[in-house]
Amino acid sequence: MPDLLLLSIASPLIAALLLLAPAPLAARKVVAGLGFAIPAFIALYLWSQFPSANGADYHFVSQYDTGLKAALGISLHLGLNGIALPLFVLAGVVGLAAGLYALQTKAERPALYLGLLLVMQAGLMGVFASIDVFFFYFFHELALIPTFIMVGVWGGRDRSYAAMKLTIYLTLGAMLSLIGLIALYHQSGAENFDLIALRQVISEGAINGTNQNVIFGLLLVGFGILVSLFPFHTWAPLGYGAAPSSAAMLHSGVLKKFGLYGLVQIAAPLLPAGAAHWAWWLGLLAVGGNILYIGFVTIAQRDLKQMIGYSSVMHMGYAFLGIAAYNVVGIGGVVLMMVAHGFSVALLFLLSTSIYHRTQTFDMDDMGGLAQKTPVLAAFFVTATLASIGLPGLANFWGELAIFVGAWSYSTVYTTLAISGVIISAVYGLRSVAKIFFGEVTPALAKVSAAKPPVDLMWAEKIPALLLLSMLLFVGFWPKSISVPVNAAVSALYQK
Repeated sequence: MPDLLLLSIASPLIAALLLLAPAPLAARKVVAGLGFAIPAFIALYLWSQFPSANGADYHFVSQYDTGLKAALGISLHLGLNGIALPLFVLAGVVGLAAGLYALQTKAERPALYLGLLLVMQAGLMGVFASIDVFFFYFFHELALIPTFIMVGVWGGRDRSYAAMKLTIYLTLGAMLSLIGLIALYHQSGAENFDLIALRQVISEGAINGTNQNVIFGLLLVGFGILVSLFPFHTWAPLGYGAAPSSAAMLHSGVLKKFGLYGLVQIAAPLLPAGAAHWAWWLGLLAVGGNILYIGFVTIAQRDLKQMIGYSSVMHMGYAFLGIAAYNVVGIGGVVLMMVAHGFSVALLFLLSTSIYHRTQTFDMDDMGGLAQKTPVLAAFFVTATLASIGLPGLANFWGELAIFVGAWSYSTVYTTLAISGVIISAVYGLRSVAKIFFGEVTPALAKVSAAKPPVDLMWAEKIPALLLLSMLLFVGFWPKSISVPVNAAVSALYQK
């Protein structure tokens, strides 16, 4: 059923085009809902049918190929391997949750708002389904452009500045990544951009060590900017703080994984000498910058949305440490963490907006005692926070544990310092829970509540939240549903 991959990309685009036609808003929302739902159901179906283990190297199943090779060796070649599959599922599920939450939007020009989200969704499905490196990059750009527009048009505080900073940083990162990918293709001598062909040619020693160091360095900086690697991280908290909720869910939960996926699926296995050359520096930036420095910055935040944004940046440090370790356990942990972090951060951004609707502020100092009126909201937020900290039984635990185990053989010092990040996460996470939901009701919240008493989560909010929470619990209790295909793919690609 390889055509399902093409349908997962085409259906959101078709739905976005249909939204341009004049029709009642209710009918447009039905069309948009189908555009979000179809990719999610396809992703879950392919996950259920995916073989528990696959062959060596880049073994992609459910392949689709147009069969048309352009003059530059470009072709729409789609497929999933054990690394791409979990992220393809992540894109489908988070896209559906963000779409369901967006359907209740009261934003101006709702059809355009939903249409841009659908274009983002199509791009995200394409990123993780692409075997051709050109289309891997193309679909990222397709998903990125609506982000700039949505922040600039529907964003909150400082949206103009945030949109400008997003544009500058992410365009720079994308350009450096493109230069690195072109250099990889040129130096390999391959006849096309296909990952399978590139792997075959490069495995024969087509790129020497010096060139590997340069190309991997370009890809590391380019992809690193897109993932908010320290010190190129400042765009992320600002951008997520200004972005509309559904856009923040899609970007922080899924699109941000593009850079990590590019390093794990393309750069590190194809350029092992380059990865080894930059490993020490990557570990230093990951631990000293993302985990420790950004961790303490996160503790200092009083704005809820900014805190979640900085927390997302901090947790990317664990993923970079797993890449620096360059072993099967560490890289497998990176993939697990990407998936778990995507679900948990999307859930936190959704809930933060639900909290804002009830308090009219993101300032945690002006909240308190909200659990008395909104116990379901409190339960969801506490669970999402515990998942982010890495509580056993939730998906994030397995990713962090695998990264720590894999990194221990790489550097006991880096690993010990990274483990201290769990304590930092607990400090800011549990403090936010206490400030928002427990203790005395602040005068500011009492004034807001007197005018409009807070109500608990409505079903329109519960359904997308339950979708994300159920995935955190499912992977948390059955990590083998992801780890088995991931381990098979990583073991084949990362043989030293």
